[in-house]
Amino acid sequence: MLSNITDKIRLLFVKDKEPYLCFYKILGFYPRNIELYQQALLHKSSSIKEKGKLLNNERLEFLGDAILDAVVADIVYKKFDGKKEGFLTNTRSKIVQRDTLNRVAVKIGLDKLIKFTTRQSSHNSYMCGNAFEALVGAIYLDRGYEACKVFMEERIIEQYMDLDKVSRKEVNFKSKLIEWSQKNKFEIEFLLKSQSVDDDQNPTFETQVMVENIPAGIGSGYSKKESQQVAAQETLKKIKSDAQFIDLIFIAKQEREKALAESDVKTEVSNESSKENQSVSDEIKVTTEESEK
Repeated sequence: MLSNITDKIRLLFVKDKEPYLCFYKILGFYPRNIELYQQALLHKSSSIKEKGKLLNNERLEFLGDAILDAVVADIVYKKFDGKKEGFLTNTRSKIVQRDTLNRVAVKIGLDKLIKFTTRQSSHNSYMCGNAFEALVGAIYLDRGYEACKVFMEERIIEQYMDLDKVSRKEVNFKSKLIEWSQKNKFEIEFLLKSQSVDDDQNPTFETQVMVENIPAGIGSGYSKKESQQVAAQETLKKIKSDAQFIDLIFIAKQEREKALAESDVKTEVSNESSKENQSVSDEIKVTTEESEK
């Protein structure tokens, strides 16, 4: 309370008060370093150059992602006293998943404040959720961990979420894995490895997840969908706990991106060469026509 009064007094000496008042409506407190919050809403498509570096919200998003995980884990741990680790992990995942963050971002009006190019808005379905994470990163740098926790508890969860209802919602591991792959730009594939019947002649399916063509989780079930869910869940566990697997997929991703970049360069050179050849051909044609005249 005293902190907000102090910040309000400080605001009297600020020329442009509108950004501070705008963020106050969302946060419940006045920013101290307004530039952090403005950067949190700066999509990479609208990056600005500052001191030779491109400035956007990606670094704040990275920080906010980690802080949000810790804050929500803290809240869930205290809310569900006595519940086991698996339950707590699943509940936290449901709160911080991209679809949830996108909806929350829109509800608090963040979508109207993000700076981006029109071209990007049509296909970036995670832009609002990413900006929300960046906002949490800005709060952490500006006010610290406790302010992030209060913001999530009082401004987000209390107003927009029913934790008991959220905890009962079934986790879609396949969607969560796809979300992770899109956010981190990894290629994934669900391969049907085998199809057979059990002792009671019920059909069974086995699915293998490939991340950058590297084998990940395997899942079995009585439908393709069930086997994919199990395989996705196993893959998410592998991503979280297997350091060697992480190293392998990062190396594979870098090699794919390098090959793609080299291919693009070759295509560009080929196109330029074709244009030059066409230009020379056109010049010869014109010269020949003039000679015939």
